[in-house]
Amino acid sequence: MKQCANCNVCSGFGKVHEECGIFGIAVAEQDGFNPAYETYTALYALQHRGQEACGIAVNDKGVIDLQKDVGLVPDVFDENDLMALSGQSAIGHVRYSTLGKNTRENAQPIVISHIKGNLAIAHNGSLTNAYELREKFEMAGGIFHTSNDSEVIAYAIVHERLKADSIEEAIKNAMRKLRGAYSLVIMSPRKLIAVRDPSGFRPLCIGRLGSSYVFASESCAFDAIGATFLRDVEPGEIVVCLDGTLTSIKSGISAKEGLCVFEFVYFARPDSVIDSLSVNSARLEMGRCLARTYPVDADLVFGVPDSGLVAALGYAEESGIPYGTGLIKNRYVGRTFIQPSQTQRERSVSIKLNALASAVKGKRVVMVDDSIVRGTTSANIVNMLREAGAREVHMLLSSPPFKNPCYFGTDVPDRDLLIAHRLSVPEIGRKIGVDSIGFLPVEAFHKIEKQCARKFCVGCFTGRYPEKEPDVSKKNIFERRIGE
Repeated sequence: MKQCANCNVCSGFGKVHEECGIFGIAVAEQDGFNPAYETYTALYALQHRGQEACGIAVNDKGVIDLQKDVGLVPDVFDENDLMALSGQSAIGHVRYSTLGKNTRENAQPIVISHIKGNLAIAHNGSLTNAYELREKFEMAGGIFHTSNDSEVIAYAIVHERLKADSIEEAIKNAMRKLRGAYSLVIMSPRKLIAVRDPSGFRPLCIGRLGSSYVFASESCAFDAIGATFLRDVEPGEIVVCLDGTLTSIKSGISAKEGLCVFEFVYFARPDSVIDSLSVNSARLEMGRCLARTYPVDADLVFGVPDSGLVAALGYAEESGIPYGTGLIKNRYVGRTFIQPSQTQRERSVSIKLNALASAVKGKRVVMVDDSIVRGTTSANIVNMLREAGAREVHMLLSSPPFKNPCYFGTDVPDRDLLIAHRLSVPEIGRKIGVDSIGFLPVEAFHKIEKQCARKFCVGCFTGRYPEKEPDVSKKNIFERRIGE
Protein backbone atom coordinates (compact mmCIF):
# COMPACT_ATOMS: atom_id res chain seq x y z
CA MET A 1 0.00 0.00 0.00
CA LYS A 2 1.12 3.45 -0.75
CA GLN A 3 2.67 5.15 2.25
CA CYS A 4 2.98 8.92 2.53
CA ALA A 5 5.51 10.35 4.93
CA ASN A 6 2.98 13.00 5.86
CA CYS A 7 -0.09 10.80 5.84
CA ASN A 8 -0.95 11.37 9.48
CA VAL A 9 -2.28 14.78 8.53
CA CYS A 10 -2.16 15.44 4.81
CA SER A 11 -4.86 12.98 3.82
CA GLY A 12 -8.00 14.11 5.58
CA PHE A 13 -6.86 14.22 9.20
CA GLY A 14 -5.04 10.88 9.13
CA LYS A 15 -8.14 8.96 8.11
CA VAL A 16 -8.44 5.69 6.30
CA HIS A 17 -8.82 6.17 2.57
CA GLU A 18 -10.39 4.15 -0.17
CA GLU A 19 -9.16 3.95 -3.70
CA CYS A 20 -11.78 5.54 -5.91
CA GLY A 21 -15.27 5.99 -7.28
CA ILE A 22 -16.52 4.90 -10.69
CA PHE A 23 -19.43 5.75 -12.97
CA GLY A 24 -20.73 4.66 -16.36
CA ILE A 25 -23.60 5.63 -18.65
CA ALA A 26 -24.99 4.17 -21.88
CA VAL A 27 -27.23 6.80 -23.47
CA ALA A 28 -30.36 5.59 -25.22
CA GLU A 29 -30.87 7.17 -28.63
CA GLN A 30 -34.22 8.67 -27.66
CA ASP A 31 -32.74 10.41 -24.60
CA GLY A 32 -30.05 12.42 -26.33
CA PHE A 33 -28.01 13.09 -23.19
CA ASN A 34 -24.40 14.19 -23.46
CA PRO A 35 -22.72 11.33 -21.57
CA ALA A 36 -19.73 13.49 -20.63
CA TYR A 37 -21.95 16.03 -18.83
CA GLU A 38 -23.79 13.32 -16.92
CA THR A 39 -20.52 11.66 -15.97
CA TYR A 40 -19.04 14.97 -14.84
CA THR A 41 -22.01 15.59 -12.54
CA ALA A 42 -21.89 12.05 -11.16
CA LEU A 43 -18.17 12.29 -10.46
CA TYR A 44 -18.83 15.49 -8.55
CA ALA A 45 -21.17 13.48 -6.31
CA LEU A 46 -18.49 10.78 -5.91
CA GLN A 47 -15.64 13.23 -5.24
CA HIS A 48 -15.47 12.13 -1.59
CA ARG A 49 -14.17 8.75 -2.75
CA GLY A 50 -11.04 10.22 -4.33
CA GLN A 51 -9.55 13.67 -4.67
CA GLU A 52 -6.16 12.99 -6.25
CA ALA A 53 -7.10 12.54 -9.90
CA CYS A 54 -10.08 12.04 -12.18
CA GLY A 55 -10.96 11.25 -15.77
CA ILE A 56 -13.72 10.68 -18.30
CA ALA A 57 -13.63 8.42 -21.37
CA VAL A 58 -16.36 8.75 -24.03
CA ASN A 59 -17.18 6.20 -26.70
CA ASP A 60 -18.30 7.60 -30.07
CA LYS A 61 -19.20 4.67 -32.32
CA GLY A 62 -16.16 2.65 -31.25
CA VAL A 63 -13.70 5.54 -31.02
CA ILE A 64 -12.82 6.34 -27.40
CA ASP A 65 -11.71 9.83 -26.38
CA LEU A 66 -10.12 10.29 -22.98
CA GLN A 67 -9.37 13.21 -20.72
CA LYS A 68 -7.81 12.73 -17.31
CA ASP A 69 -5.42 14.51 -15.00
CA VAL A 70 -4.35 15.04 -11.42
CA GLY A 71 -6.80 17.21 -9.50
CA LEU A 72 -10.41 17.59 -8.47
CA VAL A 73 -13.26 17.20 -10.96
CA PRO A 74 -13.87 20.95 -11.51
CA ASP A 75 -10.12 21.54 -11.87
CA VAL A 76 -9.63 18.92 -14.57
CA PHE A 77 -12.72 19.67 -16.70
CA ASP A 78 -14.27 22.85 -18.05
CA GLU A 79 -17.17 23.53 -20.41
CA ASN A 80 -15.06 23.24 -23.54
CA ASP A 81 -13.68 19.87 -22.41
CA LEU A 82 -17.15 18.44 -21.89
CA MET A 83 -18.44 19.76 -25.22
CA ALA A 84 -15.51 18.09 -26.98
CA LEU A 85 -16.24 14.71 -25.37
CA SER A 86 -19.26 13.58 -27.38
CA GLY A 87 -20.54 10.06 -27.94
CA GLN A 88 -23.07 7.44 -26.93
CA SER A 89 -21.55 6.15 -23.67
CA ALA A 90 -18.99 7.19 -21.10
CA ILE A 91 -17.19 6.04 -17.98
CA GLY A 92 -15.60 8.16 -15.28
CA HIS A 93 -13.29 7.80 -12.31
CA VAL A 94 -12.14 9.69 -9.22
CA ARG A 95 -8.97 8.38 -7.63
CA TYR A 96 -7.31 7.99 -4.29
CA SER A 97 -4.13 5.98 -4.73
CA THR A 98 -3.50 3.01 -2.47
CA LEU A 99 -1.12 1.60 -5.09
CA GLY A 100 0.80 3.63 -7.65
CA LYS A 101 2.07 7.22 -7.55
CA ASN A 102 -0.31 10.12 -7.95
CA THR A 103 0.53 11.01 -11.56
CA ARG A 104 -1.50 11.67 -14.67
CA GLU A 105 -0.39 8.31 -16.06
CA ASN A 106 -1.93 6.53 -13.07
CA ALA A 107 -5.20 8.45 -13.35
CA GLN A 108 -8.15 6.58 -14.80
CA PRO A 109 -9.98 5.53 -16.92
CA ILE A 110 -7.39 3.44 -18.72
CA VAL A 111 -7.82 3.07 -22.48
CA ILE A 112 -6.20 0.26 -24.48
CA SER A 113 -6.34 -0.31 -28.25
CA HIS A 114 -6.01 -3.89 -29.44
CA ILE A 115 -6.60 -5.86 -32.62
CA LYS A 116 -10.30 -6.39 -31.84
CA GLY A 117 -11.04 -2.76 -30.98
CA ASN A 118 -10.75 -0.31 -28.09
CA LEU A 119 -11.27 -0.92 -24.40
CA ALA A 120 -11.71 1.57 -21.55
CA ILE A 121 -11.81 0.56 -17.90
CA ALA A 122 -12.33 2.25 -14.54
CA HIS A 123 -11.55 0.30 -11.39
CA ASN A 124 -12.36 0.58 -7.70
CA GLY A 125 -10.45 -1.77 -5.40
CA SER A 126 -7.10 -3.50 -5.20
CA LEU A 127 -5.84 -6.80 -6.60
CA THR A 128 -3.89 -9.08 -4.29
CA ASN A 129 -2.13 -10.88 -7.15
CA ALA A 130 -1.34 -7.86 -9.32
CA TYR A 131 2.42 -8.38 -9.26
CA GLU A 132 2.23 -12.03 -10.31
CA LEU A 133 -0.12 -11.24 -13.20
CA ARG A 134 1.92 -8.26 -14.36
CA GLU A 135 5.12 -10.28 -14.30
CA LYS A 136 3.54 -12.90 -16.59
CA PHE A 137 2.35 -10.26 -19.05
CA GLU A 138 5.73 -8.50 -19.08
CA MET A 139 7.61 -11.76 -19.61
CA ALA A 140 5.36 -12.29 -22.63
CA GLY A 141 6.30 -8.88 -24.01
CA GLY A 142 3.63 -6.69 -22.45
CA ILE A 143 4.51 -3.04 -21.87
CA PHE A 144 2.88 -1.17 -19.00
CA HIS A 145 2.44 2.59 -18.83
CA THR A 146 1.29 2.83 -15.20
CA SER A 147 2.26 1.39 -11.84
CA ASN A 148 -1.30 0.63 -10.69
CA ASP A 149 -3.12 -2.68 -10.71
CA SER A 150 -6.00 -1.37 -12.82
CA GLU A 151 -3.85 -1.67 -15.93
CA VAL A 152 -3.19 -5.29 -14.98
CA ILE A 153 -6.95 -5.92 -15.07
CA ALA A 154 -7.18 -4.27 -18.49
CA TYR A 155 -4.35 -6.47 -19.78
CA ALA A 156 -5.99 -9.58 -18.37
CA ILE A 157 -9.25 -8.79 -20.16
CA VAL A 158 -7.55 -7.93 -23.47
CA HIS A 159 -5.44 -11.10 -23.25
CA GLU A 160 -8.63 -13.16 -22.95
CA ARG A 161 -10.45 -11.09 -25.58
CA LEU A 162 -7.97 -12.17 -28.24
CA LYS A 163 -9.18 -15.74 -27.70
CA ALA A 164 -12.85 -15.16 -26.87
CA ASP A 165 -15.88 -14.56 -29.09
CA SER A 166 -17.17 -11.65 -27.00
CA ILE A 167 -15.98 -9.09 -24.47
CA GLU A 168 -18.23 -10.53 -21.76
CA GLU A 169 -16.75 -14.00 -22.29
CA ALA A 170 -13.28 -12.46 -22.02
CA ILE A 171 -14.19 -10.73 -18.77
CA LYS A 172 -15.62 -13.93 -17.34
CA ASN A 173 -12.41 -15.80 -18.19
CA ALA A 174 -10.24 -12.99 -16.80
CA MET A 175 -12.14 -13.01 -13.51
CA ARG A 176 -10.93 -16.55 -12.86
CA LYS A 177 -7.37 -15.17 -12.73
CA LEU A 178 -8.02 -12.04 -10.66
CA ARG A 179 -7.78 -12.05 -6.86
CA GLY A 180 -8.87 -9.32 -4.51
CA ALA A 181 -11.26 -6.39 -4.83
CA TYR A 182 -12.49 -5.02 -8.12
CA SER A 183 -15.64 -3.19 -9.06
CA LEU A 184 -15.34 -2.20 -12.72
CA VAL A 185 -17.08 -0.24 -15.44
CA ILE A 186 -15.83 -1.21 -18.90
CA MET A 187 -16.51 0.17 -22.39
CA SER A 188 -15.96 -1.87 -25.51
CA PRO A 189 -16.80 -0.51 -28.99
CA ARG A 190 -20.49 -1.42 -28.57
CA LYS A 191 -21.11 -2.31 -24.93
CA LEU A 192 -21.02 -0.82 -21.45
CA ILE A 193 -20.32 -3.41 -18.78
CA ALA A 194 -20.34 -3.43 -14.96
CA VAL A 195 -18.42 -6.08 -13.02
CA ARG A 196 -18.16 -6.84 -9.30
CA ASP A 197 -15.68 -9.27 -7.77
CA PRO A 198 -17.03 -12.55 -6.33
CA SER A 199 -16.66 -11.36 -2.71
CA GLY A 200 -18.33 -8.02 -3.36
CA PHE A 201 -15.67 -6.05 -1.49
CA ARG A 202 -16.52 -2.74 -3.15
CA PRO A 203 -20.04 -1.44 -3.95
CA LEU A 204 -21.51 -1.04 -7.42
CA CYS A 205 -25.10 -0.29 -8.38
CA ILE A 206 -27.39 0.06 -11.41
CA GLY A 207 -29.73 2.93 -12.21
CA ARG A 208 -31.97 4.29 -14.95
CA LEU A 209 -31.96 7.81 -16.40
CA GLY A 210 -34.84 8.11 -18.82
CA SER A 211 -34.33 5.11 -21.09
CA SER A 212 -30.56 5.09 -20.42
CA TYR A 213 -28.72 2.84 -17.98
CA VAL A 214 -26.14 4.03 -15.49
CA PHE A 215 -23.68 2.35 -13.11
CA ALA A 216 -22.02 3.91 -10.05
CA SER A 217 -20.06 3.16 -6.90
CA GLU A 218 -22.79 4.79 -4.82
CA SER A 219 -26.44 5.61 -5.30
CA CYS A 220 -25.82 9.27 -4.39
CA ALA A 221 -24.42 9.68 -7.92
CA PHE A 222 -27.84 8.72 -9.30
CA ASP A 223 -29.52 11.36 -7.14
CA ALA A 224 -27.14 13.98 -8.52
CA ILE A 225 -28.14 13.32 -12.14
CA GLY A 226 -31.81 12.54 -11.51
CA ALA A 227 -31.51 8.81 -12.16
CA THR A 228 -33.57 6.11 -10.48
CA PHE A 229 -31.83 3.41 -8.45
CA LEU A 230 -32.66 -0.09 -9.72
CA ARG A 231 -30.48 -2.53 -7.81
CA ASP A 232 -26.95 -3.43 -6.78
CA VAL A 233 -24.62 -5.44 -8.96
CA GLU A 234 -24.27 -8.78 -7.20
CA PRO A 235 -20.90 -10.25 -6.21
CA GLY A 236 -19.46 -12.14 -9.18
CA GLU A 237 -21.99 -10.63 -11.61
CA ILE A 238 -21.28 -9.20 -15.07
CA VAL A 239 -23.97 -6.77 -16.28
CA VAL A 240 -23.90 -5.94 -19.99
CA CYS A 241 -25.71 -3.01 -21.58
CA LEU A 242 -26.14 -3.31 -25.35
CA ASP A 243 -28.61 -1.36 -27.49
CA GLY A 244 -30.66 -0.30 -24.48
CA THR A 245 -30.98 -3.81 -23.01
CA LEU A 246 -29.37 -5.17 -19.83
CA THR A 247 -28.12 -8.74 -19.62
CA SER A 248 -26.87 -10.38 -16.43
CA ILE A 249 -24.13 -13.01 -16.57
CA LYS A 250 -22.96 -15.00 -13.55
CA SER A 251 -19.23 -15.64 -13.39
CA GLY A 252 -19.78 -18.93 -11.57
CA ILE A 253 -16.86 -18.18 -9.23
CA SER A 254 -17.59 -19.13 -5.63
CA ALA A 255 -16.18 -16.94 -2.88
CA LYS A 256 -16.90 -15.85 0.66
CA GLU A 257 -18.81 -12.56 0.73
CA GLY A 258 -17.00 -9.60 2.23
CA LEU A 259 -18.47 -6.14 1.63
CA CYS A 260 -16.07 -3.67 3.25
CA VAL A 261 -17.73 -2.51 6.46
CA PHE A 262 -15.85 0.77 6.22
CA GLU A 263 -18.18 1.80 3.41
CA PHE A 264 -20.70 2.34 6.22
CA VAL A 265 -18.26 3.61 8.84
CA TYR A 266 -16.47 6.19 6.70
CA PHE A 267 -16.19 5.94 2.91
CA ALA A 268 -19.71 6.33 1.57
CA ARG A 269 -21.90 9.41 1.72
CA PRO A 270 -24.71 9.21 4.30
CA ASP A 271 -27.33 9.63 1.56
CA SER A 272 -26.20 6.49 -0.25
CA VAL A 273 -27.79 3.05 0.03
CA ILE A 274 -25.38 0.13 -0.42
CA ASP A 275 -26.61 -3.44 -0.80
CA SER A 276 -30.03 -2.49 0.64
CA LEU A 277 -28.58 -0.77 3.72
CA SER A 278 -28.81 2.99 4.26
CA VAL A 279 -25.40 4.41 5.19
CA ASN A 280 -27.10 7.02 7.39
CA SER A 281 -29.11 4.38 9.25
CA ALA A 282 -26.00 2.25 9.80
CA ARG A 283 -24.07 5.18 11.28
CA LEU A 284 -26.95 6.14 13.55
CA GLU A 285 -27.01 2.59 14.91
CA MET A 286 -23.24 2.68 15.47
CA GLY A 287 -23.71 5.80 17.59
CA ARG A 288 -26.58 4.27 19.53
CA CYS A 289 -24.50 1.19 20.24
CA LEU A 290 -21.66 3.38 21.51
CA ALA A 291 -24.10 5.13 23.87
CA ARG A 292 -25.33 1.81 25.25
CA THR A 293 -21.80 0.44 25.61
CA TYR A 294 -20.09 3.57 26.93
CA PRO A 295 -22.44 5.78 28.96
CA VAL A 296 -20.71 9.05 29.86
CA ASP A 297 -21.73 11.97 32.08
CA ALA A 298 -21.23 14.85 29.69
CA ASP A 299 -22.67 18.18 28.59
CA LEU A 300 -22.20 18.00 24.82
CA VAL A 301 -21.86 15.40 22.06
CA PHE A 302 -20.35 16.26 18.69
CA GLY A 303 -18.73 14.47 15.78
CA VAL A 304 -15.45 14.99 13.97
CA PRO A 305 -16.44 16.29 10.52
CA ASP A 306 -17.66 14.73 8.40
CA SER A 307 -17.78 10.98 9.00
CA GLY A 308 -18.29 11.25 12.76
CA LEU A 309 -21.34 13.51 12.58
CA VAL A 310 -24.12 10.95 12.06
CA ALA A 311 -22.74 8.51 14.64
CA ALA A 312 -22.51 11.40 17.12
CA LEU A 313 -26.17 12.18 16.46
CA GLY A 314 -27.03 8.53 17.16
CA TYR A 315 -25.09 8.72 20.43
CA ALA A 316 -26.89 11.90 21.44
CA GLU A 317 -30.33 10.46 20.64
CA GLU A 318 -29.67 7.31 22.68
CA SER A 319 -27.92 9.00 25.61
CA GLY A 320 -30.01 12.13 25.90
CA ILE A 321 -26.92 14.32 25.94
CA PRO A 322 -27.35 17.47 23.80
CA TYR A 323 -25.91 17.28 20.30
CA GLY A 324 -23.96 20.23 18.99
CA THR A 325 -20.92 21.47 17.09
CA GLY A 326 -17.51 21.25 18.73
CA LEU A 327 -15.23 21.33 15.71
CA ILE A 328 -15.31 23.48 12.60
CA LYS A 329 -13.92 22.10 9.34
CA ASN A 330 -12.21 24.32 6.78
CA ARG A 331 -13.71 23.04 3.52
CA TYR A 332 -11.32 25.02 1.34
CA VAL A 333 -8.12 23.17 2.24
CA GLY A 334 -7.31 20.58 -0.40
CA ARG A 335 -5.45 17.33 -0.08
CA THR A 336 -2.32 18.83 -1.64
CA PHE A 337 -1.53 21.13 1.29
CA ILE A 338 2.27 20.94 1.73
CA GLN A 339 3.88 20.21 5.10
CA PRO A 340 7.68 19.89 4.73
CA SER A 341 8.40 19.70 8.48
CA GLN A 342 6.83 17.86 11.41
CA THR A 343 5.85 21.16 13.04
CA GLN A 344 4.05 22.27 9.90
CA ARG A 345 2.39 18.87 9.53
CA GLU A 346 0.99 19.16 13.05
CA ARG A 347 -0.05 22.76 12.40
CA SER A 348 -2.00 21.65 9.33
CA VAL A 349 -4.53 19.94 11.59
CA SER A 350 -5.40 23.37 12.97
CA ILE A 351 -5.73 24.70 9.45
CA LYS A 352 -8.18 21.95 8.53
CA LEU A 353 -10.01 21.77 11.89
CA ASN A 354 -10.60 24.24 14.69
CA ALA A 355 -12.31 23.88 18.04
CA LEU A 356 -15.41 25.99 18.65
CA ALA A 357 -14.40 27.53 21.98
CA SER A 358 -17.81 29.06 22.67
CA ALA A 359 -19.36 25.58 22.56
CA VAL A 360 -16.76 23.52 24.45
CA LYS A 361 -15.34 25.90 27.05
CA GLY A 362 -15.96 24.55 30.54
CA LYS A 363 -17.88 21.57 29.15
CA ARG A 364 -17.52 17.83 29.52
CA VAL A 365 -17.59 16.77 25.87
CA VAL A 366 -18.03 13.50 24.01
CA MET A 367 -16.23 13.53 20.67
CA VAL A 368 -17.26 10.83 18.18
CA ASP A 369 -14.95 9.91 15.32
CA ASP A 370 -14.94 7.03 12.86
CA SER A 371 -11.54 5.50 13.70
CA ILE A 372 -8.01 5.89 14.96
CA VAL A 373 -5.21 4.73 12.67
CA ARG A 374 -1.91 6.08 13.95
CA GLY A 375 -3.22 8.33 16.71
CA THR A 376 -1.19 11.45 16.01
CA THR A 377 -4.07 13.44 14.56
CA SER A 378 -6.44 12.39 17.36
CA ALA A 379 -3.94 13.64 19.93
CA ASN A 380 -3.70 16.98 18.15
CA ILE A 381 -7.48 17.38 18.06
CA VAL A 382 -7.79 16.53 21.76
CA ASN A 383 -5.11 19.06 22.59
CA MET A 384 -6.99 21.63 20.50
CA LEU A 385 -10.13 21.03 22.53
CA ARG A 386 -8.22 21.32 25.79
CA GLU A 387 -6.77 24.63 24.70
CA ALA A 388 -10.28 25.80 23.79
CA GLY A 389 -11.32 25.19 27.40
CA ALA A 390 -12.96 21.74 27.35
CA ARG A 391 -13.07 20.47 30.96
CA GLU A 392 -13.24 16.78 30.00
CA VAL A 393 -12.77 15.08 26.63
CA HIS A 394 -14.24 11.61 26.11
CA MET A 395 -13.50 10.01 22.73
CA LEU A 396 -15.64 7.33 21.13
CA LEU A 397 -14.96 5.56 17.83
CA SER A 398 -17.63 4.12 15.55
CA SER A 399 -15.34 1.22 14.63
CA PRO A 400 -13.29 -1.35 16.55
CA PRO A 401 -9.52 -0.87 16.95
CA PHE A 402 -7.52 -1.25 13.73
CA LYS A 403 -5.11 -4.11 14.35
CA ASN A 404 -4.54 -5.45 10.86
CA PRO A 405 -3.86 -4.06 7.37
CA CYS A 406 -6.35 -4.13 4.52
CA TYR A 407 -5.44 -5.77 1.19
CA PHE A 408 -8.63 -4.96 -0.69
CA GLY A 409 -8.50 -1.31 -1.66
CA THR A 410 -8.35 0.52 1.66
CA ASP A 411 -5.32 2.51 2.74
CA VAL A 412 -4.89 0.83 6.14
CA PRO A 413 -1.11 0.60 6.66
CA ASP A 414 1.16 -2.16 7.91
CA ARG A 415 0.47 -3.51 11.39
CA ASP A 416 3.53 -1.85 12.92
CA LEU A 417 2.11 1.58 12.02
CA LEU A 418 -1.27 0.92 13.64
CA ILE A 419 -1.51 2.32 17.16
CA ALA A 420 -4.00 -0.39 18.22
CA HIS A 421 -1.53 -3.07 17.18
CA ARG A 422 1.09 -1.67 19.55
CA LEU A 423 -1.00 -0.39 22.45
CA SER A 424 -4.00 -1.50 24.51
CA VAL A 425 -7.16 0.60 24.54
CA PRO A 426 -6.31 2.28 27.90
CA GLU A 427 -2.80 2.98 26.61
CA ILE A 428 -4.24 4.57 23.46
CA GLY A 429 -6.42 6.80 25.63
CA ARG A 430 -3.43 7.95 27.66
CA LYS A 431 -1.37 8.44 24.51
CA ILE A 432 -3.87 10.81 22.90
CA GLY A 433 -4.75 12.53 26.19
CA VAL A 434 -8.46 11.81 26.67
CA ASP A 435 -10.35 11.27 29.91
CA SER A 436 -11.88 8.10 28.51
CA ILE A 437 -11.97 6.23 25.22
CA GLY A 438 -14.22 3.57 23.74
CA PHE A 439 -14.29 1.63 20.47
CA LEU A 440 -17.35 0.09 18.86
CA PRO A 441 -17.50 -3.64 19.64
CA VAL A 442 -17.07 -5.71 16.50
CA GLU A 443 -20.23 -7.59 17.52
CA ALA A 444 -22.22 -4.43 16.78
CA PHE A 445 -21.62 -5.03 13.08
CA HIS A 446 -23.45 -8.35 13.32
CA LYS A 447 -26.70 -6.53 14.12
CA ILE A 448 -26.15 -3.96 11.38
CA GLU A 449 -25.20 -6.69 8.91
CA LYS A 450 -28.63 -8.29 9.30
CA GLN A 451 -30.15 -5.28 7.54
CA CYS A 452 -27.69 -5.59 4.62
CA ALA A 453 -27.92 -7.88 1.61
CA ARG A 454 -24.24 -8.83 2.02
CA LYS A 455 -21.92 -10.18 4.70
CA PHE A 456 -19.27 -7.74 5.91
CA CYS A 457 -15.50 -7.97 5.71
CA VAL A 458 -14.08 -6.99 9.13
CA GLY A 459 -10.57 -8.34 8.57
CA CYS A 460 -8.85 -5.07 9.54
CA PHE A 461 -10.32 -5.53 13.02
CA THR A 462 -10.22 -9.31 13.45
CA GLY A 463 -7.46 -10.51 11.12
CA ARG A 464 -9.95 -12.88 9.45
CA TYR A 465 -10.40 -12.05 5.76
CA PRO A 466 -12.75 -13.45 3.10
CA GLU A 467 -9.63 -14.32 1.07
CA LYS A 468 -6.27 -15.67 2.09
CA GLU A 469 -3.92 -12.99 3.40
CA PRO A 470 -1.56 -12.23 0.49
CA ASP A 471 2.19 -11.73 0.39
CA VAL A 472 2.65 -7.95 0.12
CA SER A 473 6.45 -7.96 -0.10
CA LYS A 474 6.27 -7.14 -3.82
CA LYS A 475 3.79 -4.29 -3.56
CA ASN A 476 4.99 -1.11 -5.30
CA ILE A 477 7.99 -2.99 -6.73
CA PHE A 478 7.63 -0.92 -9.92
CA GLU A 479 8.31 2.31 -8.02
CA ARG A 480 11.29 1.24 -5.94
CA ARG A 481 14.68 2.77 -6.39
CA ILE A 482 17.57 0.52 -7.37
CA GLY A 483 18.95 -1.18 -4.30
CA GLU A 484 15.85 -0.86 -2.16
